[in-house]
Amino acid sequence: MKSDIGLFLLRFSTGLMMVAMHGWSKLANFTNLKDSFPDPIGLGSAFSLSLTVFTEVFCAIALMLGLFTRWVSIPLAITMLVAAFVIHAPDPFAKKEFALLYAIPFITLFFTGGGSLSIDRFMNKN
Repeated sequence: MKSDIGLFLLRFSTGLMMVAMHGWSKLANFTNLKDSFPDPIGLGSAFSLSLTVFTEVFCAIALMLGLFTRWVSIPLAITMLVAAFVIHAPDPFAKKEFALLYAIPFITLFFTGGGSLSIDRFMNKN
């Protein structure tokens, strides 16, 4: 049970920080950002911003709830790894570190799942 509380705290706090500190401002300023947002995959700024908002808001909320934990951890981890190694490629490690500190819990949650204090657990109990 202690490890499930730990997984809940990891899931909820990391998801909440992602939404509150990163995703929400991108969603609220979507119109202003859509033409200037970085486009590391070459599909256009608006599309890259849409993917990022989906990940940083909707995937992060699902993570907080423990809903499809392993699945939503994948785009969250990828987004942070792209931020660290593509967007901040020319920057010093100190600039990459922040994105990597987000990526590590997402990768961890991919392997562990959401634990017993998650919607995933209730959905899997038939």
